[in-house]
Amino acid sequence: MVELKSESALAAMREAGRGVARALAAVREAADVGVSLKELDEVARAVLDEAGARSPFLGYRPHFAPTPFPAVICTSVNDAVVHGIPTDYRLRDGDLVSVDCGAELDGWTGDAAVSFTVGTPSPADTALIDATQEALDAGIAAAVPGNRIGDISHAIATVARKARCGMPVHFGGHGIGRRMHEDPPMPNRGRPGRGFPLRPGLTIAIEPMFMAGGSDRYHIAPDGWTLRTADGSRAAHIEHTVAVTEDGPRVLTLP
Repeated sequence: MVELKSESALAAMREAGRGVARALAAVREAADVGVSLKELDEVARAVLDEAGARSPFLGYRPHFAPTPFPAVICTSVNDAVVHGIPTDYRLRDGDLVSVDCGAELDGWTGDAAVSFTVGTPSPADTALIDATQEALDAGIAAAVPGNRIGDISHAIATVARKARCGMPVHFGGHGIGRRMHEDPPMPNRGRPGRGFPLRPGLTIAIEPMFMAGGSDRYHIAPDGWTLRTADGSRAAHIEHTVAVTEDGPRVLTLP
């Protein structure tokens, strides 16, 4: 069942989204050569605690996962696409890092992700991150009343094809609201004019995941969570929680 949110509900989701944005900003500022992924998780925990927010990631266990998720952020480095578990790994110069974070506040949820380079970026990684951001922007622009989910999916996939990037077939965005994952599903590829109709009050997490090697193939790491590119190429993941409104798309996870 898809719940269309009222203006008061969107305002509450915006507060949760601010908590996510602050946590991601703090993590990005703290991410430096020699800093461990666990230390970044501690930074995000402190921000969520200060906001009085709960992490929907911590203890989450979807059907594919062998264990509950042990952290409040996902930290995916280099060839990790999504769902990376924060470990004792210490960041190195040139690492491409994707950080995904969620927050639940007063019964409403926000979800967002960023990708960035630690230290000196390579031109290829910069191009990959830029393409992923372009795809997110295109997806958000298509999130207007009268369109359908397939229009968002098609916009994202068009950028992927132009950039010659792969995308993991079985993973994409999702509805969001009272829970982190709700209907409708938000795939990163689809046919325009198809799928669930976009109506005012619909809230979705739009999250392109691009793999630089061009292949859509991936594998699950031994931890049972981390998705890695099958060819070892780099990956980027950028996400926002977005509301469909009469006045156009409203991004709920901006700072």
